[in-house]
Amino acid sequence: MRGYKLAQGMSFNLNSVNSLSQDAVIDENTRNKLFGEQSNPVGQVILLGNLPARIIGVVEKQQSGFGSNESLNVWLPYTTVMNRMLGQSYLKSITVRINDNVDLNVAEQGVTKLLTQRHGKQDFFILNTDSIRQTIEKTTATMTLLVSMIAVISLIVGGIGVMNIMLVSVTERTREIGVRMAVGARSSDIMQQFLIEAVLVCLLGGTLGVGLALAIGSLFDQLVSSFSMIYSVTSIVAAFACSTLIGVIFGFFPARRAARMDPINALERE
Repeated sequence: MRGYKLAQGMSFNLNSVNSLSQDAVIDENTRNKLFGEQSNPVGQVILLGNLPARIIGVVEKQQSGFGSNESLNVWLPYTTVMNRMLGQSYLKSITVRINDNVDLNVAEQGVTKLLTQRHGKQDFFILNTDSIRQTIEKTTATMTLLVSMIAVISLIVGGIGVMNIMLVSVTERTREIGVRMAVGARSSDIMQQFLIEAVLVCLLGGTLGVGLALAIGSLFDQLVSSFSMIYSVTSIVAAFACSTLIGVIFGFFPARRAARMDPINALERE
């Protein structure tokens, strides 16, 4: 049963395999669909094509690699499927699981040697899922790096845009800055004001971005039922933290420029 955990009943035993028993193990999705969530389907009979099968167990629902698993699964002894359903006496594939302390290459060589001896020639191929996993990890790392570079470039471009907006704001509010300094405002007060404004602008952009991402994710969930969007609170917090940091970094120069203004010259400007 490939490591599935039983929620109800039991799994197959050697007698089930040898006797071609018409016993079935279903998953929780199948149980919920056919019998309801709180029911106990053990002992019930379902029809698989033209073959009646008695349910002997229910396995727990497992999440797929895409975040959702809504498929309905039914398992029978392989001998039952081969002889009673497919009408064949040979196996098309074999799945081999090895212990964690066993080297994959050694295990693969051992399986290859054994099957070659049994068949008299190498008329088969072996698919090592570990190599697939490594390929997926490399591809994921490359995609992560690419997305990270795009994100960094976007942050820099956005930060430059915020800085330009704040510089324009400082220029347009030169007289206001002069008046504030004339009535007692310190340079640190002026700098703090423009830094806060820059951070608020970035936080507003971050809020809109997170909200748009959540909205698109919800729409995607409704349109594509086989996938499920998983939201990370850490990523959302990191987005707001980056927005704040961008506001401080790119708002510092305009804020310092405003804080260093001469109040007399500022009041003279229109």
